[in-house]
Amino acid sequence: MSQPTLHDLHRPLGHNGPKVSPLGLGTVKLGRDQGVKYPNGFRIPDDDEARMLLKLARDLGINLIDTAPAYGRSEERLGPLLRGQRQDWVIVSKVGEEFSDGQSRHDFSASHTRFSVERSLKRLETDYIDLVLVHSDGNDLSILNDSDVYPTLAALKREGKIGGFGFSGKTVDGGLKALEQGDCAMVTYNLNERSEKAVIDYASEHGKAILVKKALASGHVCLSPGEDPVRASFELLFEHPGVASAIVGTIDPLHLAHNVATVANVLRQN
Repeated sequence: MSQPTLHDLHRPLGHNGPKVSPLGLGTVKLGRDQGVKYPNGFRIPDDDEARMLLKLARDLGINLIDTAPAYGRSEERLGPLLRGQRQDWVIVSKVGEEFSDGQSRHDFSASHTRFSVERSLKRLETDYIDLVLVHSDGNDLSILNDSDVYPTLAALKREGKIGGFGFSGKTVDGGLKALEQGDCAMVTYNLNERSEKAVIDYASEHGKAILVKKALASGHVCLSPGEDPVRASFELLFEHPGVASAIVGTIDPLHLAHNVATVANVLRQN
């Protein structure tokens, strides 16, 4: 039996966004192995392994790639790894969180937001980023109401440096507020954690985009014996019409192929 792919299952990222694969490749593990919340340790792949993983993702119909300055060297590595392929990828990056010496710090000022996006453009070797999300520290409403990060991203969108902007937050109130002016919310939604469903509902009603993080609960999903946790997770996500894509951060080619096959089967049954 041939490996199912996602090539014919791409869908719009919100009302006016680019078409994206229902599964996106998260790249935290390409750049950072400290302070990450996975159940098992891992080794950061070398360039050849990373190149093969990206090629496999592309061959399987994945065109969405998720990175961030807080992912260590992820952006710097992706620039050279994606040379000559820019038109094949929809790139999502972030602003607001920096990671160095094992520590995260946050800065939502206008100057840092602009600096961060310009730096991401250089690192990724591109003249635009499809979508930039604010990497929240958990104080979602205060970031949106009291900082200049959103107006600065709106200006960068008008300048053509980013295609859209949005928010990767931790609260329902933050997600709803973020979608009033922004294009996209990235929410946590999985078998263990469904509180942000209201944000997905709002996005669906207003033509905004939803990306799901921790779709597989960072590998922590538990079910009754005999149930496939990956399938059950994707069935939950994709029964909601508001979900554009789920970001999964695997560096294991077999896991990636299994995830793609599962999503393809779930979507073709719906």
